[in-house]
Amino acid sequence: MKMEERNEDLRSYQESFRNMKGHIHVLERCVPVELQMEYFRSSNNYKKALPVGYKATDEQCEAWYEMLMEPMELNFDNHIRDLLIWLAASKNPKAFTYLKHYVEQEPAPKELDWAYLALTDSQITLESELSDEKQIYIATGLGGKGEKLRFYVLLLSSNLQEFEAYQRQIVEREFSYYFPKVDCEIDRLVVGTNYVELMLLIPIRSDIREVMARIIEECNEYGNFLADVYTITNVKIFTKEDIEETIRKYAQRKDIEAGN
Repeated sequence: MKMEERNEDLRSYQESFRNMKGHIHVLERCVPVELQMEYFRSSNNYKKALPVGYKATDEQCEAWYEMLMEPMELNFDNHIRDLLIWLAASKNPKAFTYLKHYVEQEPAPKELDWAYLALTDSQITLESELSDEKQIYIATGLGGKGEKLRFYVLLLSSNLQEFEAYQRQIVEREFSYYFPKVDCEIDRLVVGTNYVELMLLIPIRSDIREVMARIIEECNEYGNFLADVYTITNVKIFTKEDIEETIRKYAQRKDIEAGN
């Protein structure tokens, strides 16, 4: 996305975080947004049916956990997902411990995603009970850590030319130096033929536009080899096909600007 063209959307996105008051919870695991929405719809429907003041007993929580850990094969859609929701909504600290143990067993991917959501849900529920502070859950497809959100960024070379060896070194050096200075963490950095892939943890209240504009400016002091057009998303990681399509669209745009 060219930031000059999408300023209003990004500004609104960032302002929504800056104005938040309360304890922010960000899921660390990358879980598809659709599955997160499915989980919290199911969880909210279950909680609405519970009596006022409900709290599960230690014995109930233990029984649900033992069912989860039984060697017999349970059906995810009809059993496991419900057991995880029941534990998360129990308002019992023991349930939080059981959910942590279940996650540590590393079940099948879909079950693990659901279990991470249940663990986060349990934490929010317990902290709501113990604190007057508002609990805020932020859902993104790429997750995050602490009060940082994970973003996938795709940058292109300015004229889609192949990077020279020294340009690759500049990208690796400047990125590794600059991002920690602004409290951003690099999860992954890949310098391709004529593009750069970056997985970046950015503080929720940071100015993403300023962060990206500055790093491009720093690199371009050595020859204007990075384009000011880039893609940033917290929904998914681009596939090879996504990258090729982005490059194709950028090439078309360059042709139009050149009058070809």
